[in-house]
Amino acid sequence: MRRNSDENISNDSNKHIPFLKLIDSSLRITVIPLSIVTIWLTVTDHQDNTLYGNLKFTNLTGLKYMVFISFVSAVYAVVAAVSSWVRSLASKAWLFFVSDQIAAYLMVTSGAAVLEIVYLSYNGDKEVSWSEACNSYGRFCHRLKLALVLHAIALCCFLVLALISAYRAFRMFEPPSLPNKEMEEPRS
Repeated sequence: MRRNSDENISNDSNKHIPFLKLIDSSLRITVIPLSIVTIWLTVTDHQDNTLYGNLKFTNLTGLKYMVFISFVSAVYAVVAAVSSWVRSLASKAWLFFVSDQIAAYLMVTSGAAVLEIVYLSYNGDKEVSWSEACNSYGRFCHRLKLALVLHAIALCCFLVLALISAYRAFRMFEPPSLPNKEMEEPRS
């Protein structure tokens, strides 16, 4: 009786694998243009102001970091999308699990760095006498905000990918079984 229920459970979980593979590949492919557009928006973002000078992404370390992480995530998404369809690499669930986790964490850190830049650009910091830069560099700030939104969408894709890869990695193990009550009770 136990064997039939185990077979039904494994058959049900195997039915979800092609669907998960389709979602996985779709999300990885979605990350590629999101990262490329994020890079393009950030790298081409510059604005000249007669009072304060030229502002470009290379002036801010957080933006350079986001460009680098977006590039790494796009390359990883391409490699992972291709390798997920290669049979010998598709069985490496732990490799995808660890890589997806790393990619998601790196995107969180770069997004947080740029979010701070955007916040300070719009609001300034009165305690250290920083004024709002977006009053003088409105177009720069608008493009920066758009790049951050696209980066956040790519991050959401990696968060879902991390969940999918975690499911794939941990489904290989059987859940712990509960001890049998007959075994626990001392016989008299």
